[in-house]
Amino acid sequence: MATDAELDFADQVGRYFARQYGMPPATGRVAGWLLLCDPPAQTAGEIAEALQMSRSAAGSAVGTLEHWGMLRRFRAAGERADRVMIHPSYGLQSLESAGEYEALAAITRKGLKAIAGAPVERRARLVEMTALCEFLIERMPKLADEWREHRETLRASGELP
Repeated sequence: MATDAELDFADQVGRYFARQYGMPPATGRVAGWLLLCDPPAQTAGEIAEALQMSRSAAGSAVGTLEHWGMLRRFRAAGERADRVMIHPSYGLQSLESAGEYEALAAITRKGLKAIAGAPVERRARLVEMTALCEFLIERMPKLADEWREHRETLRASGELP
């Protein structure tokens, strides 16, 4: 059974997901729960019970988080239900994959072509968004390398398991 503090944490993550990503709070609540639950791998039914939500809401949230690559799904030998857990390298994966920014940069470049003759003031938003995407595409691999190095330092010092 989840404690009040654990439920409060999951609710806070749910509100964060709703504000930041426009997602249903249930999606964030499931992510929050999976960040601190014990055992770390749970079925949708166990998640629903712990968070006092419907199994369908938990299952929908799991599907969304899995689509994002945040969860790893597996089935333990002899069990009939899948278990999910936070993907151990989710954060690093998001730094290594610039696909989201490459796609957005391609779209903004098309927008710039569509208004090529427009005044610079009108084009400024697209120019800046394109530049930001290109900056992130260039920096993300370096950030991933920096994170790996920093993570190893934290592990060596005992701050990370």
